[in-house]
Amino acid sequence: MKILFICPQPKDLLLTTYEKKKTSLFHKIMLKLTSINKNMSLPILAAVTPREHTVMLQEGTFDEINFDIDCDIVGITYTTLDALCAYKIADEFKRRKITVILGGYHASALPDEAKQHADAVVIGEAEEIWPQILKDFERGNLKSFYKQDRPTDPRKIPIPLFEMYPKNASLGIQASRGCPMGCEFCSITNARFRNIFRPRPIEDVIEEISLNPQKNISFYDPSLTIDPSYTKALFKGVKDSGINKKFACYGNINILAKDDELLKLASEAGVIQWEIGFESIIQKSLNDIGKKSNRVKEYAKGIRKIHNYNMMILGDFVFGFDNDPPDIGDKTLEFVNDSDIDIPDVQILTPFPGTPLFNRLENEGRIITKDWSKYDFEHVVFKPKRMTVEELYENAKIFFKKSYKKTKILKRVIRGINLGYDTFVVVLFENLTMSTKRYI
Repeated sequence: MKILFICPQPKDLLLTTYEKKKTSLFHKIMLKLTSINKNMSLPILAAVTPREHTVMLQEGTFDEINFDIDCDIVGITYTTLDALCAYKIADEFKRRKITVILGGYHASALPDEAKQHADAVVIGEAEEIWPQILKDFERGNLKSFYKQDRPTDPRKIPIPLFEMYPKNASLGIQASRGCPMGCEFCSITNARFRNIFRPRPIEDVIEEISLNPQKNISFYDPSLTIDPSYTKALFKGVKDSGINKKFACYGNINILAKDDELLKLASEAGVIQWEIGFESIIQKSLNDIGKKSNRVKEYAKGIRKIHNYNMMILGDFVFGFDNDPPDIGDKTLEFVNDSDIDIPDVQILTPFPGTPLFNRLENEGRIITKDWSKYDFEHVVFKPKRMTVEELYENAKIFFKKSYKKTKILKRVIRGINLGYDTFVVVLFENLTMSTKRYI
């Protein structure tokens, strides 16, 4: 068979809704240089596809998809933001009598909605059931829904088919799956078994890193601080293997703040960036959403510790929690300016379908739109508790604009010189990239 995988993109991922502004030459150059992290689930599915079949990949907006391509079956994975684009693409293939399979986070959360646009829907992880789906299709016995009945065995997660993407594509890696924290707003909680932490064999991860064509690699793990002992062994294995690559990881600030051994091993293995979900500087907001591992009073200590090992910090903040005050933007900006975060970022709280947050706000009558294209962290799609919709939007917009004033960028870049050449280059490039992503 000829199998076409599609990763839909509803819009240019580097653009924003905060402001529309004519693109300058500088913006055009940065847009050209910036690489988008590629979806890894489709190359993994391609790797478990029996070799007698041909696999192909397309990605982009509806207008960028080649619907005349010769294929027998189409598989589309998508998030909530991508959903309307995915459905439009799926409907067009179905109109052409091509069988369509839908999967991904949004399909897992709302399978009945997905089924309106597909012949079959995958709920949850797909590596172990994808070959069965293909067999059922060949036999003319395709089921409407396929649901994984157990957590995917991490030993069975294959090395992705990297050659599906161009050599210059930004390809990440996942050493483990699952996060047991259960934060109210996190979309990981909407997929079956995603709350079960499952580390892959370290030798498999190291082999995949060595085969990954990229020099700079992002770990897609929800957090590499869930099991510090595993992560330490992984970093030691990377170091001992002689792999000369640079890494970016997600981690918890309070775990990193108290584990010098982990930070030392990370630095020696080539980690130059930690992306930290600070989420909020309001402790009560953190407590209410179940982010019990975050302690605001220890943030500053953790930031200093990470910098001591010449690694930079991309700090993620979320505005719109029920206990956020109307001036949350100013309070957070003050913290960012005082704490030496290298790359500050902010998102508007977004209640994705299937999450406890969505269910709670739905029950409280606070969801104001189900236009999934607005679930992009830059629109307000619910009624905040302590401020208006407009005030929440302005908090995020003004925080970002003030964070990426030229003087602020220059200060962070100069400070980054002290972190070493490789880290400094990333601090410089990411500050410039962030200023391009949102027209300030």
